[in-house]
Amino acid sequence: MREIAGIHHVAVSTPDLAVARRFYVDLLGAEEVEAFEWGEGAAAIDAIVGLKDSAARQFMVRLGNAYIEVFEYLAPRSPPQDPRRPVNLFGYTHLALQVSDIDAVYKRMVAAGVEFHAPPQHFGGADAADGRKRGLKATYGRDFFGNAFELLEINEGASTPAL
Repeated sequence: MREIAGIHHVAVSTPDLAVARRFYVDLLGAEEVEAFEWGEGAAAIDAIVGLKDSAARQFMVRLGNAYIEVFEYLAPRSPPQDPRRPVNLFGYTHLALQVSDIDAVYKRMVAAGVEFHAPPQHFGGADAADGRKRGLKATYGRDFFGNAFELLEINEGASTPAL
């Protein structure tokens, strides 16, 4: 019997839910499927998240085959995050978004003010003579709060599915 079916969602805590909604819904095009909030005194939620007297607002979005849950904790409030947190630090380092045209997505996101570490980089050989894309292209960017994400275009002949 298979007990773990797969990954349902990833979650991110943010200091401003409205700004996060602009990134995940407006810019990425994710579909918002749920919104929820709770106030202090929600003992069952406090037990699950391991916080005392928590209060938060959240929304859940669907992006292709996965969900992203976005929280703004009103209590206890988080200290400011490092917007340049290096991706080599222990813990979750980034969220990878598979795209069909990385150059178009990259240009649209740059125009919206998203910062990237570098333009998309190509791995795995040259594109085919008939115009078919080969290998993979990838880059890391930062959402409006500094959380790292990867844009990943996987094409024929890619030797690895991710960076």
